[in-house]
Amino acid sequence: QVQLVEFGGGLVQTGGSLRLSCAASGSIFSISAMGWYRSAPGKQREFIAVATRGGTTNYADSVKGRFTITRDKAKNTVTLQMNSLKPEDTAVYYCNAFSGGVDYWGQGTQVTVSS
Repeated sequence: QVQLVEFGGGLVQTGGSLRLSCAASGSIFSISAMGWYRSAPGKQREFIAVATRGGTTNYADSVKGRFTITRDKAKNTVTLQMNSLKPEDTAVYYCNAFSGGVDYWGQGTQVTVSS
């Protein structure tokens, strides 16, 4: 079992920045990847970014060049730095950990970008 707790989020104006953090606990030794997803009203949850155990990162096209994911394996955390935010980035953001063939999720944190 892996437990995930998210920090950050909030309200920001268009063009602003926010930083999301996620701390993992439990069976952390088996986590192969950590990342972020988001869910906007009326839309399915979508992939945003992932950082693997080996250091590889990948991003959704919609956030490339604006968002940066950083994983600290020593601290068992993953951070999402979000810059140049747009109203369409408004969503509930979820931390994800993939471990032992199972997806684990945080409780979600709201990000609202005002125009």
